[in-house]
Amino acid sequence: MKITVKTTINAPIEKVWSAYTTPEDIVQWNAASDDWHTTKATVDLQVGGSFSSRMEAKDGSFGFDFAGTYTKVVPNELIEYSFGERTATVEFKQLGSSVEVCVTFEAEQQHSLEQQQHGWQSILNNFAKHVHGQH
Repeated sequence: MKITVKTTINAPIEKVWSAYTTPEDIVQWNAASDDWHTTKATVDLQVGGSFSSRMEAKDGSFGFDFAGTYTKVVPNELIEYSFGERTATVEFKQLGSSVEVCVTFEAEQQHSLEQQQHGWQSILNNFAKHVHGQH
């Protein structure tokens, strides 16, 4: 089962791409709620390269690494990656003066589809807020 989340950002595509793929930016936006944060991120943005984000509850009660390997990279257009046994695709589409970012990922079994969609959409919403705040 695949889930898709989207956002539209009024910014140049190069800026959107950079904010999505730069560790210094990722730690500022990569959280599904205000009580979580990403404490560090690494990105080796090339086919076969790896990425990792350390996500932690701000109260220190729980944390995990979200990590994987890039399987396809087309600058300013597309990122595909695998994480564990699952895959995800991130598409960047120019729409006039805006960019639509569309993330499609394979659902997992532990959480409901609604929870997964909400969590990933919340992260994408935070990403859009981060990019808008950079103007």
